[in-house]
Amino acid sequence: MPKNFSFKYTIFSHGWSDLLPFELGRETWHLSYVFIDEESKSLVSATISEADGKLAIEITDAKIGKNFEKKILRDARHLLRLDDDLSEFYQLTKSEIELAWIAVKNAGRLLRSPTVFEDLVKTICTTNCSWALTKKMVTNLVEKLGEKTVDGKSAFPTAEAMANVSTEFYKDEIRAGYRAPYFSELAEKVASGKINPESWLHTDLSTGELKKEMKQIKGVGDYAAENLLKLVGRYDGLALDSWLRAQFYKKHNGGNICADKEIGKFYVRYDKRLAIMPTCVKFAANKNYFDFNISKTSRKVEFVQPFQTFWRLNLRTGNHCS
Repeated sequence: MPKNFSFKYTIFSHGWSDLLPFELGRETWHLSYVFIDEESKSLVSATISEADGKLAIEITDAKIGKNFEKKILRDARHLLRLDDDLSEFYQLTKSEIELAWIAVKNAGRLLRSPTVFEDLVKTICTTNCSWALTKKMVTNLVEKLGEKTVDGKSAFPTAEAMANVSTEFYKDEIRAGYRAPYFSELAEKVASGKINPESWLHTDLSTGELKKEMKQIKGVGDYAAENLLKLVGRYDGLALDSWLRAQFYKKHNGGNICADKEIGKFYVRYDKRLAIMPTCVKFAANKNYFDFNISKTSRKVEFVQPFQTFWRLNLRTGNHCS
């Protein structure tokens, strides 16, 4: 894995590790997830951990095929952001006293789901509600619509599974409230191929154009779109929500409420000094290497494969966890 990678800071970078089918072992710092192979219609739960400077993936089912193994490795690389080279980013943050901790802790990567569709649905679940309700909706989606593994865990539901239930189901069973018709419409459009969220990872659209496309989906406003942009590698927006606003008021505005445009003005100074905030900057990175070794006895996978990387960055706050 990359030398400047922190497993702890990545899996705890934001609330995604608290949402099923992710499960975080806070005492042991293991991250579990239920992976799906669309080709073989298989699914399996796996646990990712770090030991001796290496990452390992322990798979519960020893009968999965080689292609599924490879997909799990690709998905793990994707969700942990192992292709994001932050070395030059860290050099830049060292020039800011409040941001120097980022390089020290090897922070900066945001955990994401294996699919943009899952991130999209989860993001819609975070809008206009408490975190407790977000967790409840996501848990209901996974447990009531997701396929189950041999060990009884549930995967995140596919668009097809979500399209096969009614709007009333989302209201009554998922407790989605006003989001119910949005989920029905989104699932139908993704399942039918009318929209393809996965294309957002590699689109040639400018960030502004991509944000506009995201906002065409019901339930996605500025906050949701800017949050999704970060999860597909675009860091132009601040994705302000009530928690971030409150943190800004406390840390930078003497506890006084101010308009979002005033928050934006505060961060423009980073753009002037580091040429990276809030505008997205992309740098070509050197080739780095990590390996994947699969143990047939324990079904553990260690990263060893080469990857070519690039990175984009956004400096948002000096707050961090210890």
